[in-house]
Amino acid sequence: MATTTHRTAFWHRRSRQLCWTAAVPIICLFAPPSGASGQVPALTDPAAIDRAVVAFTGVAIGEVGGARAPTDPRLRLAACEAPLAIEWHGSNRSTLKVECPGPTAWRIFVATLPEPVATKQAPVVARGDPVTVLVRGRGFSVQQSGEAIEAGRVGDWIAIRTQRRADPIRARIERPGLAIIPAQ
Repeated sequence: MATTTHRTAFWHRRSRQLCWTAAVPIICLFAPPSGASGQVPALTDPAAIDRAVVAFTGVAIGEVGGARAPTDPRLRLAACEAPLAIEWHGSNRSTLKVECPGPTAWRIFVATLPEPVATKQAPVVARGDPVTVLVRGRGFSVQQSGEAIEAGRVGDWIAIRTQRRADPIRARIERPGLAIIPAQ
């Protein structure tokens, strides 16, 4: 019988210790941090950042030229007392830099949807290809064979060597194998 009473007393003491130990963190959750006045710090609304980005780009979110997506609502940025400063970051205009210049300064980068790049036309003349150089003028035309020194697409001006020891000339590619030098 003494063993049963001893076990009961042990578990009674142990449960009071666990209860006290478990109660302390719960009380701490509801107590304000030391030195805090109980006020929630002011934050910058992510929707305000979105509005500023739309005003800067002139394009809605998700459209070409605008932000790819809305600003993450989980961001907890300090309130900005000054107007947001927005500028393009990089030369290809794929990212915006948004920053708060105030005393609680912060900076974020917003990805944008860039303009679709036109597919580049493949070169029609490769380096070393034989090319006919045609000089056209009023009432005459002269042609000579040569070798392309560089590759190019239709409309490109490339260097062509007409003779082995001659200086290269520049001619505009008209079509594969034909380059033209317009006469004045």
